[in-house]
Amino acid sequence: MSGALGTPERVEGVRARFDSVGIDAFLVTKAPNLRWLTGFSGSNGLALVTNETVTLVTDARYGVQAAAETATMGFPIEVRITNDPVTELTAGTRTGMRLGIEADDLSVARFQTLDAALDAELMPVSAVVETLRRHKTEAEIALLAEAADMADRAFHQIWGLIGHDLAPGTTERRVAAELDHLIRLAGADGPSFDTIVASGPNGAKPHSRPGDRVLEPGDLVVLDFGARVGGYGSDMTRTVVAGGCPSRRQLELYEAVRVAQQAGVDAVADGVPEVDIDRACRTVLAERGLGDAFTHGTGHGIGLEIHEQPILSTRSVGILHVGLVITVEPGIYLPDFGGIRVEDSVVVTDGGCTPITHSPKGLVPVFQESGTK
Repeated sequence: MSGALGTPERVEGVRARFDSVGIDAFLVTKAPNLRWLTGFSGSNGLALVTNETVTLVTDARYGVQAAAETATMGFPIEVRITNDPVTELTAGTRTGMRLGIEADDLSVARFQTLDAALDAELMPVSAVVETLRRHKTEAEIALLAEAADMADRAFHQIWGLIGHDLAPGTTERRVAAELDHLIRLAGADGPSFDTIVASGPNGAKPHSRPGDRVLEPGDLVVLDFGARVGGYGSDMTRTVVAGGCPSRRQLELYEAVRVAQQAGVDAVADGVPEVDIDRACRTVLAERGLGDAFTHGTGHGIGLEIHEQPILSTRSVGILHVGLVITVEPGIYLPDFGGIRVEDSVVVTDGGCTPITHSPKGLVPVFQESGTK
């Protein structure tokens, strides 16, 4: 992770929440939170945050890596290498300390181990770090935009495999593998999540997994994918027609989703209730008799996780703020027809939003000769 991403404000933000959640110290175990707070990207670690210190505990496999990554964060982090993290925590806590633990991450077994070993009072708390991670710095937005650009380039290239040059026997699995390969060739660390390629009736399943179904000319094909750079992942969905010859009904339904998605994007701005973005998309589809076909939330934040705060749905209660990076992704799912989803990622600004995904839309996307934008 680039040193530009780490700032002392991160740990001070965590400490500032101690009183409001009723804790004296905080134990970070969730991997994305650990990376955001300390810079450490290894697979085994935890961090103890007190009012005076930040201590990262990991094992000998990560000694060199942990020292290098934590050194970029702009504030002192003590790295302890051990095969017995509980002992290290015992040394770092005191009797009667109210130790916050990540209620949404820590397993029951690990909780019981810590509870038996520590004299501290374990206090389950939620979203201490996740709330702080909502707002993205300029450096984080730059990484998200870079990842989105790589996915845009991959989409430009994958269209040749699906569109007019569709080869007999092309399967969903092959398209997904090619798309993942193109994402890496574009310079990404890899896909940001398991790529979705859902053709024909499989498109009616929002999170269908690519399988051995062969793409047939005229199939709707939902492509949901992203790239990961420096830990940060992009997210975009485009729906196209295999073979490049859509029917009139496909065009009509696609246009309904496209208009709904644009209505959601147009509603995004600083100070807007999150639920308004969901409502804007649903209203368009309901007016076209497609309200019941939209079966999931309208969007979510992206960052170190592909789904993070805020979540945009009918149950949202928050307010959008400058610096949030969110998706807007309405869709319709018809078992006898297939699925259509259109998704962009945008940065919330004072007067609206700025997209970071730029791939052309349409069942037969038209690319500019100079690139995807």
